[in-house]
Amino acid sequence: MDAIYTAVATANGREGRAVSSDGHVDLPLAHPKALGGNGEGTNPEQLFAAGYAACFASAMGVIGRMEKIDVKDVSVTAEVSIGKDTDGGFALSVVMRAELPDHLQGEAGRDLLEKTHAFCPYSKATRGNLPVELVIE
Repeated sequence: MDAIYTAVATANGREGRAVSSDGHVDLPLAHPKALGGNGEGTNPEQLFAAGYAACFASAMGVIGRMEKIDVKDVSVTAEVSIGKDTDGGFALSVVMRAELPDHLQGEAGRDLLEKTHAFCPYSKATRGNLPVELVIE
């Protein structure tokens, strides 16, 4: 792959800060309350959810243009869950919720989501590594 852009960020664990090299991201990090923390900062799951939702929505825009489908009123929400895995560690799962307008309900919307999931760089990066459920709303 020939890189077009490289994002650089540094973090020092779940209790600390995450900072991007350009300073646009500078966030306090904290364990969520569900994992025993105080919840007074963001966490990797929230950051991953935001990035995946944005990338998926952008990829849907590309597919929409290619397929001549109006996707301007589409909204994408990523739900990233963390839980114990069978090896005693932790694993992630994702539910991608696409709020689609009436003309994209049913088979047309399902086809759009499947094509977007095949095209999206985040989906490609996670394929086979964590379950991703696609939901039309």
